[in-house]
Amino acid sequence: MAPTESTILTNYLLIPAQLPAIISLKEFVELFPRAHQSSPHIRSLYRDLQSQRNVLVDSVAEEIDDEVRHGKALRRTIIKTKREAESQEHDDEIEIERILFGPSHASSRPEKHTLPTIIPELESAITELEGELGRLEEQETTLLASVQQTVGGMSDLRYGRLASSQLREQVLDGLASLQATCKQGKNN
Repeated sequence: MAPTESTILTNYLLIPAQLPAIISLKEFVELFPRAHQSSPHIRSLYRDLQSQRNVLVDSVAEEIDDEVRHGKALRRTIIKTKREAESQEHDDEIEIERILFGPSHASSRPEKHTLPTIIPELESAITELEGELGRLEEQETTLLASVQQTVGGMSDLRYGRLASSQLREQVLDGLASLQATCKQGKNN
C-alpha cells in the first residue's frame, strides 16, 4: 500500500524530532564541563528541554492532522465540483436538444427498455467503464512511480546523500558557465 500523506509527514517531521532521537541524556551531560556533569540540574534541564520539545512535536502532530483533514475536505470539494460540472454539461445537452428539436422532444420521456434493447446498452457501458478503469490504473502507476521517486529523493536528503556524487561539481560548472554567459551579454 502506498504511504499516506499522514505517514509521510509523520515519518519526516515527528519521528526524528523527539529529543532522545536528537541527543541522549548521556550525550547532553557530556556537553557540560566535567565539574558540573554530576549536577542534578543538568538532568532537570534535559527533562525541561524534552518537555518543551514534546509540546512542539504535539503541535506539529496537530497541524499534520489538520492538513490531512483539509486534504480530505479538498478532495470532497473537487469531487462535488466535478459532479456539478457533469450535471451542468448534461443540462447543456438538454438545452441544445430543445433548441434543435423543439420543446416536445427534450421533455418527452424515453421509451422503457426491453431485454433486447438494454443488453447492448449495458455492454457498451461495461466497455466504457473497463476503458476508464484501465486509464485510471495507468495514471495510478505513473503517480505511484512519481511519489516513490520523490520519497526516495527526500530520504537521500534526510541522510545527507545525493543521487549523484558529482552533483557539487556539476552545479559549480553550471554556475561558472552562467557567469561567463552573463559577462558576454554585458560586453555585447
